[in-house]
This record gives sequence, C-alpha cells and structure tokens, in this order.
Amino acid sequence: MDPAIQPLDRVFLHLGPITIYWYGVIIGTGVLLGLWIATREAVKRGLAKETFVDLVLLAVPIAIICARTYYVMFEWDYYAKHPAEIPKIWEGGLAIHGGLIGAIITGVVFAKRRGISFWKLADIAAPSIILGQAIGRWGNFMNQEAHGGPVTRHFLESLHLPDFIINQMYINGQYYHPTFLYESIWNLMGFFLLIMLRRINLRRGELFLSYLIWYSVGRFFIEGMRTDSLMLTDHLRIAQVVSIALVVLAAGLWMVRRVKGWAKERYLD
Repeated sequence: MDPAIQPLDRVFLHLGPITIYWYGVIIGTGVLLGLWIATREAVKRGLAKETFVDLVLLAVPIAIICARTYYVMFEWDYYAKHPAEIPKIWEGGLAIHGGLIGAIITGVVFAKRRGISFWKLADIAAPSIILGQAIGRWGNFMNQEAHGGPVTRHFLESLHLPDFIINQMYINGQYYHPTFLYESIWNLMGFFLLIMLRRINLRRGELFLSYLIWYSVGRFFIEGMRTDSLMLTDHLRIAQVVSIALVVLAAGLWMVRRVKGWAKERYLD
C-alpha cells in the first residue's frame, strides 16, 4: 500500500451532532437539478409549475425507501445479522432499479389522481432521471464503491483520468476500474440523446421508453465489470437480468402501443 494516497473525506460537513456526507449532497444535487429541468419543460407542455415539485416530494422518499429495500433484500444474509445497519443509507447501498420501480409506481398513482397522462409525465421526467443518475454515481465515487475489477495505475493513467479519480480508485492497496465513471458518462450521453429526441416529436411515452432502453443497455455491460453486484445466483447478476427485462419490456411496449393505436398523441402535442 502507498500511504501517500489517502481517500477523499466522505464527510461534507459537521453541524454539531449532525454529519452530512458527500453521498447525500451529490444525490440531492442531482435531484434538484433534475427537478429544475423537469419543471421548465412541464411549464412548456402546459402543466402547472408545481406539478413536479409535488411529484418529487412524494417520489424521492419513496424511491429511496424502495432502493434501500431492494438492496437489503438481496443482501439479507448480512443485514439479518446487522439490522442496525439497514437505515445507514449514507454509507451507500441504494439500488437504482429499486428506486426506479418505486418512482414509476408513485408516478402512475400521482398521474391518475391529478388527471394527467402518466406517459406525458414520464417523457418530461426522463432526461432529468438519467441526469440525476449520472450525477448520483459520483456519490459512489466518494464512497469508493460501485467499482470494477483490479487494474494497474498505468491503465488508469492511459485513460487520461485526473489524479483525484485515479487516487480514489486506490482501495486497500489495489487500483480498480472506475465503473462509476463509465456509467456516469453513459448516462450523461443518454441525457443529451433524450434532449435531442425531444425535437423529433416522438409519440407520447416513447421518450421515456428510449430512456429505459438506453440506460439498461449501458447498465448491462458496465454491471458485468463490477465486483460488488447483487447476485440472483452464483452466476447471474440481478442488475443484468433486470436490464435485459427492461429492454425487452420497453421495446415490446413501444411496438404494442403503436400497433394498438395507444400512442397517437405526440410528445410536443
């Protein structure tokens, strides 16, 4: 081990007995930026300005609870022995797929009660969701988690990464693939793709389905590089199975909605 290389401090701020971690600050930043973008777009599409504020106030806590529940469920052998660790979300352990499931269910119920098309809400939210995911991965960076297998420092330098990333990937005497970064870049590319797709006036719901397909394809391949995956069996990674299922589901819905005439309205209508 190189004692000269020390991990970045996970603590953002101490306020008396309260400790604020970078993990929470980064995720919160992603949520706020996504909310700002979604609210601007919602107003353009004729929705009340407070629509997404109200939705986020419901969806974010539910998504966090679902993300943690999902993670704990597949790591139950550990948490059954350490139940006091379950609430410690600042240490990581939020499964994005669990959060996505919670957010979608909340969105469906919210849309029904407000008399708004769920697909319209989902299309507006899609770029914000993937941007939030791109930003949120840097919380994993601060916690030195969601990394891939071992590599050399020379390999990381060959990627032209700044020293602060390379050094943060030095964990217990070994350098690792910065898979958090790969996924963050993939998601950021997805954000710009969705912004471009807005201009071609897809049918309602297809922007959100495009998000599901783009995110899931990237997640499938990047997940295969990780060393901390939640496992369904000894050889099946849960995130990869869910990613394949989401691609098939999204593509199937895309085709069925068009064939059945369920997607006549367009995003810009």
